[in-house]
Amino acid sequence: MGGPTGLDEGRVADWLEGALGLRAPITATLIAGGRSNLTFRVEDAAGAVVALRRPPVSHVLPTAHDMAREFRVLSGLFPLGVPVARPLALCPDEAVTGAPFYVMEFVEGAILRDRAGAMAAFDEPTRHAVGGHLAATLAGLHALSPEAAGLSDLARHDGYVERQLKRWRTQFEQTRVPEADVENRVLEVADRLGASVPPAQRVSVVHGDYRLDNTVLAPDGTVRAILDWEICTLGDPLADLGTLLCYWAEPGDPSAALLGVAPTTAPGFMTRDEVTRAYASASDLDLSHVAYYQAFAYWRLACILQGVFARYRAGATAGDAGSVEGFPAHVALLADLALATLER
Repeated sequence: MGGPTGLDEGRVADWLEGALGLRAPITATLIAGGRSNLTFRVEDAAGAVVALRRPPVSHVLPTAHDMAREFRVLSGLFPLGVPVARPLALCPDEAVTGAPFYVMEFVEGAILRDRAGAMAAFDEPTRHAVGGHLAATLAGLHALSPEAAGLSDLARHDGYVERQLKRWRTQFEQTRVPEADVENRVLEVADRLGASVPPAQRVSVVHGDYRLDNTVLAPDGTVRAILDWEICTLGDPLADLGTLLCYWAEPGDPSAALLGVAPTTAPGFMTRDEVTRAYASASDLDLSHVAYYQAFAYWRLACILQGVFARYRAGATAGDAGSVEGFPAHVALLADLALATLER
């Protein structure tokens, strides 16, 4: 298979020529930052650029990494003005490159993955504005009805948090590894969360992993595109806000949620409370239980990182050399953060 791991450049080029009129040969580059579904920047012989998404190359969990579903979500949201990459074509044929994949517009802009990148991309006033833009964009997504996007049958409309607790607990239990002796703490948090689920106020399209580095930003800090719709579903919109707050580390925090890497610790960014207020000003939802959703996000991230660690142990690196040796300790830290947030 020619090209980077997970992509047969010759066969994909032939398919892209037929589907989109792109010209062979192509050059594909794995975009850094993804440790689940793989995203490639693909450039054809004429200089046209698109983005291609496919599942991991191994250790794929049941029901996860559904390319047709992700493509459908983008196709429903794009016409409604939600800032997402324009979906271009879906290839369900695994013979092309070993798995189904889809192609979308490649959106240029800033993706802030760490503190240095945030400081290089924007000045302090723009960094401050970013939090408000992310919060307002999220509130706008949540205000849309699933029916308007043609997504009312994407998932059940009831019991979202309960289903998420069951799903991620099951996946955590399916991805145990000897190096990660954190089971008791993670399952204790799961029990605590399950005993105090707030009633959902609305059924919305929920992104599932809404955070700063899953957005492409314009020079003024506005959101050009929300990326990575892999775990999008229908459910309680405040779960998305909890996720945003989980990743929105402040200067002086003992640890950022994502492995200690936090662009929002750069000078100028809003605090978590300011981001919460920005969301509140753009939404009619009651945010009195927001700490619960933030704790839920810490716990779920612990389960996700455990799954990523297990995939790396199984060899699903796709050329990404990022170290995961610290993941077990971080899973434990996230469980502790969840407990502390629940007890606030």
